[in-house]
Amino acid sequence: MDIQLAGETLTIETLVMTTIPSPKHSQAASSMKTLSPQSSMVALRAADPREGMTVQELPPIDRGSGAWIFCASAFVVEMMVWGFGFSYGIFQDYYTSHPPFNTASPVSIAAVGTITLAFLYGECFFLFPLLGRYPDFLRVSMCAGLAIYFASLFASSFATQVWHLILLQGAGVGIGGGIVYLPVIKFLPEWFSERRGLASGIVFSGTALGGFVFPLILNALLNNLGLRWTLRIWAIGTTVPAGIAFLGMRSRLPVPRYNAIHRRPKLLPGKLEFLGTSIFWSVAITNMLQGLSYFPVSLYLTTFTKGLSNQLTATIVLSLFNMSGVIGQIIIGHLSDMMPYPSIMLFSAIGSSLGAFLLWGFADKTIYLYFFAIIFGGLSGGFSSTWTNSAAECVGRKPELIGSVWTGILFLKGISAVIGPIISGFLLQAGHGATMAHGFGKFGYGAVELFVGSCALGCGIGSLVIALARKQRVEVLPKF
Repeated sequence: MDIQLAGETLTIETLVMTTIPSPKHSQAASSMKTLSPQSSMVALRAADPREGMTVQELPPIDRGSGAWIFCASAFVVEMMVWGFGFSYGIFQDYYTSHPPFNTASPVSIAAVGTITLAFLYGECFFLFPLLGRYPDFLRVSMCAGLAIYFASLFASSFATQVWHLILLQGAGVGIGGGIVYLPVIKFLPEWFSERRGLASGIVFSGTALGGFVFPLILNALLNNLGLRWTLRIWAIGTTVPAGIAFLGMRSRLPVPRYNAIHRRPKLLPGKLEFLGTSIFWSVAITNMLQGLSYFPVSLYLTTFTKGLSNQLTATIVLSLFNMSGVIGQIIIGHLSDMMPYPSIMLFSAIGSSLGAFLLWGFADKTIYLYFFAIIFGGLSGGFSSTWTNSAAECVGRKPELIGSVWTGILFLKGISAVIGPIISGFLLQAGHGATMAHGFGKFGYGAVELFVGSCALGCGIGSLVIALARKQRVEVLPKF
């Protein structure tokens, strides 16, 4: 529930704290721990009423139609924006084998998809403070971002040089998609608390589902209609569902009304204490290591598979890789609500590392790649479902800063989205297509596979550091 008085909005949680007697009375103190929406209403009616006060009940958190409609809408936005970004491997393979881009450097072609993901991950860190200061312009920004996304993707169908693709399909799509995605970061912590991990797993699985379905559709479109019409159809086909999903992307809290008395908040929030904590930096760096492991696989798995088999098999492997992420996101997200998330991170990291070293490293038949796509895709692809619960723990008693932590994690993972494929590209070129000893690393991918497995192993070590930081944080918390 919220109360609007003299231009100020109060939530029911704040109001009840002012109407319940002092905690020194044991009976009142115990009732505060089991406060229900019904008892909140009783406390509200017991409060001294004020003339002209408007009372409006907030939708329930963790349940109700509003929460799950938002979850479904965020899932669609996630699928359209991120699912397409993670399907770039289909375009990369097409660009390197069809004119007019087949004569360009493979590194420059790979940069198109890398830049898209870099903007999607990185720009939220800089735009989120603007969203906090101008929440009343959120709907306008969403429409503007969708317009940028559509115009850039549609215009890329007329590209004739790689730098056109980098500017339009890379930067333009990334910038527009990042603006469209911002409300998910802001609203998810408002709608979900106890089921935050499950909700984030469902939302994030949109990326994996899009990554499973989109390569199949894109491959069929490219083979039958060519590049130009594929990009034009895709621009329309992703913009329309995302625009419809906007109808369910609403805040649980009322939008503040600013005036001369009730001024806008500062562009930069006050003290960001979490920046000085070991738990935040251990979480952020661990996610960065996980990104260094994940992105080279999502980018080069299609090309590697095509070397062993054909284009259809390569498309199936990439789709299986992304589909496994759907299951991984939901399961890992749900588990993170039930058990310590560092344990889940550790299991994901170790499994991903073994998959990279053994299954991908020694793959000489496509059957190994099927197993690798399922294991690595499920464990590594579901890793991001731990973000919301880890972000909530980083901010402690300041849940309003969850979005700031979340965007900080996204920013560092965006760095890995740029660095990882670049390092892998140079390692692949240095391999000269040769296989290492004992059949490890066919087609010159040995160094790439070692890099991926080592970063995943480093992610496991980071998970242990997070567990230690959590323990130290609990020990230093004041006791009441």
